[in-house]
Amino acid sequence: MIRRDRTFEFLIPRQVDNLDLKQGTALYLEDISVSFDGFKAINNLNFYVNTGELRAVIGPNGAGKTTMMDIVTGKTRPDTGSAWFGRRINLLRLTEAEIAQAGIGRKFQRPTVFENLSVFDNLELAMAGPRGVWATLNAFLTVAEHERIEELAETIGLADHLPVRAAILSHGQKQWLEIGMLIMQNPLLLLIDEPAAGMTHQEIDRTIELLRRLAGDHAIVVVEHDMDFVRALDAPVTVLHQGSVLAEGSMAHVQSDALVREVYLGTEGAHTGEAA
Repeated sequence: MIRRDRTFEFLIPRQVDNLDLKQGTALYLEDISVSFDGFKAINNLNFYVNTGELRAVIGPNGAGKTTMMDIVTGKTRPDTGSAWFGRRINLLRLTEAEIAQAGIGRKFQRPTVFENLSVFDNLELAMAGPRGVWATLNAFLTVAEHERIEELAETIGLADHLPVRAAILSHGQKQWLEIGMLIMQNPLLLLIDEPAAGMTHQEIDRTIELLRRLAGDHAIVVVEHDMDFVRALDAPVTVLHQGSVLAEGSMAHVQSDALVREVYLGTEGAHTGEAA
């Protein structure tokens, strides 16, 4: 059981800003390893993300991308290694809920929104604050909170859809709504899994624009298979292979790496933008 003393005061979201997360490295994963039934899903992984950075993570199936995100969010405990959020938050000592409270948000590939509620209501329910039954029944929005929802809806491209039920949104719009719901919780680090899947070309372009706009205020790690999306994102790229970092750098740099082309992109894929 985690002690509720000064060491864990960061569990109150308002106090996250007091930590050393405004500058420097937001996420440290060092010498992380984890095995499942003898299979080493993560193998001595070292991975770092700077505060406010937009980072793309690519790799073939089985490279360890999902497991890495599971470790960061507390779903999976590594066998060895350390995981820190900023300088003072040891992620391996926290539950999934406490990690979310500390300022890490995760978006899965399939959007999860309240389809029978409006866009406005979805954003309101996601707003950071007390989540007890009494607090919910007696909640009311201040003018500032109402304005924040409207401003965020503008940011995610849904300002004209605030009264619309989430069920009738397009797939891409649901993705943006879920990203907005995460932002309402004031995360400092966002983990986003394959946002381009199922989107139209126009939705992909708007998603790239959105992620770029959010970076800076939030560190964002995007796991993606679509190489055209990653290239257009124009962010540093980390390539995972067999649970370890194979290469890091710009998309042009990793594409020119012979080993990356061999194990993931393939010679032809490096030119066409398709995975081998």
